[in-house]
Amino acid sequence: MVLSSTDSTQMVYERIKRSAGLECSAGYYKLTFTAMSTICRVNFRTLEPVLARDFQTEVLRWVAWFEARYSRFIEDSLISRINAAAGKHWVDVDGETDALLDLCQEMLFFTRGVFDPTSLPLIRLWNWKAVPPVIPTDAQINAARAITGWGKVQRRKGAIFLPREGMCLDLGGIGKEYAVDRVLTMAMQRGIQNVLVDFGNDVRVHGQPPEKGAWHIGLEDPKRPGQCWTGVAVTNHAVATSGDYVRHFTRDGRRYGHIIDPRSGLPVNNGCLAVSVIAPHCTVAGILSTSAFVLGPKEGLNLISLCPGAEGCVITENARNHTPRFHAYATS
Repeated sequence: MVLSSTDSTQMVYERIKRSAGLECSAGYYKLTFTAMSTICRVNFRTLEPVLARDFQTEVLRWVAWFEARYSRFIEDSLISRINAAAGKHWVDVDGETDALLDLCQEMLFFTRGVFDPTSLPLIRLWNWKAVPPVIPTDAQINAARAITGWGKVQRRKGAIFLPREGMCLDLGGIGKEYAVDRVLTMAMQRGIQNVLVDFGNDVRVHGQPPEKGAWHIGLEDPKRPGQCWTGVAVTNHAVATSGDYVRHFTRDGRRYGHIIDPRSGLPVNNGCLAVSVIAPHCTVAGILSTSAFVLGPKEGLNLISLCPGAEGCVITENARNHTPRFHAYATS
């Protein structure tokens, strides 16, 4: 039986709610839960327990709605319905989805085609979980490329159509980051000015933590996963890191990472290990970090520099290259 969208949202909410925990110490709350296949944290300060409880409920319900609506892993999500209709018919969308798709289009243009939400057919070709891992043929890659490309997507206000069967959207490259921004906005609308939102290490903060002038975010060392090579002190900014140092494999002497360049259909192989970006919004920080990783050290840093208020660092095997003001945030 296919569940209705409302039923799916309730099921996701119940799952998220079971995973949730809330700690409080002197008005400083720490909410943790699992959603969108990752660990989520929302830390905030308020002296009003009722406000804290209501905000917790609002966060869990909104995140459940967002996951149920935009996850490609949920059969009756809006994204799944758009993908199932590829080559068949148009699908109606609401205003928020229109705005989210507009943002995708803007980011595609800004990143010179590196960020492309239609790249899922290419991503599916590379199966890192298989033993041994699957390496697709040139013919398979070319076939997948024929049904990718945002330029093929047809849109009008309130509707979208994927004209080729097999085309599909995946908001995995923007979804968590967008959710981080929305939850932080929800906090501020409720008068919560000191808050950290962290969904799977995509982070945005506002105000200050207890007894500190800034929020301190550690940046993982790609050569020593689990350890930080530095930290950054930020207020009213977001921090995101992209890299393939955890998910990769080597076959016949060649290294294959999990980040795919949609322009070629191949895993990125340009010497980058990780890219960290500080920006005013998490959506921008996340897209910049992944796009800069794909573009490589020189072009990647140039891209970051073009974005107002953004700073970044690109780590390669032999160097750490950063934008001029990145060091102003570093704590070590």
